[in-house]
Amino acid sequence: MLLSFRHYVRSWIAADVLAAVLLFVIALPEQLATAHLAGMAPLTGLVAFLAGTAAVVLLGSSPVLSVGADSTIAPLLAVGLTHYALPGSTPYLALMGIVTVEVGIIVGCVGFFRLGWLADLLSAPIIAGFLAGVGLIIIVHQLPDIFGIADAGGSTLARIGHVATHLGSTNFWCLGIGLGVLAIIEGLERVSRKIPAGLIALVASCIVAAAFDLPKAGVHVLGHITPTFPALGLHGLTLHATIELVPIAFIVAIVVVSQTAATTRAFSPSLATLDVGRDFLATGVGSIIAGLFGSFAVDASPARTAAVANAGGKSQLSGVIAFAGILIMIPLIFLLQDLPYATLAAVLVYVALRIFHVKAIVEIFRFDLWEFGLALITFIMVAFVGVEQGIILAVILAVFDRTRISARPKGTLMGRIPGTTSWESTRHAHHLETVPGTVVFLFPASLYFANATYFQTQLLHVVDTASPPCTRVVIDCAAMSDSDYTGIETLRDLFAHFAKAHIRCRLARVDDGLRHNLSTAGLLEGDGAPELFDSVNEAAAVQEG
Repeated sequence: MLLSFRHYVRSWIAADVLAAVLLFVIALPEQLATAHLAGMAPLTGLVAFLAGTAAVVLLGSSPVLSVGADSTIAPLLAVGLTHYALPGSTPYLALMGIVTVEVGIIVGCVGFFRLGWLADLLSAPIIAGFLAGVGLIIIVHQLPDIFGIADAGGSTLARIGHVATHLGSTNFWCLGIGLGVLAIIEGLERVSRKIPAGLIALVASCIVAAAFDLPKAGVHVLGHITPTFPALGLHGLTLHATIELVPIAFIVAIVVVSQTAATTRAFSPSLATLDVGRDFLATGVGSIIAGLFGSFAVDASPARTAAVANAGGKSQLSGVIAFAGILIMIPLIFLLQDLPYATLAAVLVYVALRIFHVKAIVEIFRFDLWEFGLALITFIMVAFVGVEQGIILAVILAVFDRTRISARPKGTLMGRIPGTTSWESTRHAHHLETVPGTVVFLFPASLYFANATYFQTQLLHVVDTASPPCTRVVIDCAAMSDSDYTGIETLRDLFAHFAKAHIRCRLARVDDGLRHNLSTAGLLEGDGAPELFDSVNEAAAVQEG
């Protein structure tokens, strides 16, 4: 517990306090807005932030991770539950509590059973595309509030189409507030990141809305909010409801796991201390707490985490301070009754823009078109199809590409550097010495079912075409650290083939894992068994007895 406070240095306090202020300033309006996306009362967004923050402070591994209400999963929850009840109704609130606890249990189990290795499937291009996709989703969801038009819901494309066809109904007060808030935040951020730009913009918009009585002009504001916590516990809990909500919980849990893994990896200051499993557990516990207190599922936030990381946050002290600030604000929430939803939308748009890593995507494009394609596919799928579908498809493509490469590793003939005992690939070096009648072959990969036949084909080709005819084969096994059953059977066939052709087979630099597999299969004994040597030079230089 409290991993980020271990070995705490006093000099970190200033950076953590600055990060906490930024986190509070971003979280306050963002959590209120996200509650709106989930079809819940504004206060429940703050409860979600408290639950998620408390869990990640106590159980998480990342010193900068921020967990709370998130605009990626809030619409998923709302869409899933509107099939059963009207948003904001008593049955809706009861179902939200149940599904939130279910999400927490699923995500928590992923962490408890140490399935954090799943995060290793998220490569840097996938993370870059994911963040860009999430950023676009957040922006598109805020457009109706910024333009002051009704929100039709639906997919990203449907939302964009709806906004485009209703621009004639734009409320220019809402648009002015949205653009003004963005301008204030951007302008003050350029002056100094230490200025609480978001809070200033929030207060200013409240004053303007009250002074000009903007609700009469069609500007939607938060209105009266009762600063009370919901009753502890799950309401309307039945076996039927629990079973029926599992599919929704599972889908949301996939998104939470994907986003938490990507966010943790994207903003971890130290890979040495990274423990995604603990962050899964913390996020899951946060959802369980949130559900029990009448709120909705929590998730790691790329935008808030980026804010903490960019501010130089060193530990979860920033989370503790932001937690205290939000807790203090709950009794004072009535002060925000004149807060326009356009302000909340603008704040969300601003934080969404901060997670677009354009520079990283450009660098990926320059490095490799295939990996840029992964980033692009992830972005398109996350933004226009679904977060979980985008992540899963990108991971499948990335694994497929790695499998394709490992299934076709190009073996190479080896030659000795004159005057030395070192051997190198003849593909990359010239004027290398060879031993007449001896083929020295390096296969640069572990031997398994996908590449075993390819290895066999390459080796037999160089042996059959050797001049003068080959009487001895040396296989450099330095890169062949392991072999599955298919690979071992391929070696068995090769050894038998060489023995029948009166070609002596030798293995050099055999790893312990491969040696064990050969021994277990009985390939180191009997007629045709290969000889093992510690070096290529020794294997190639030893003459037949």
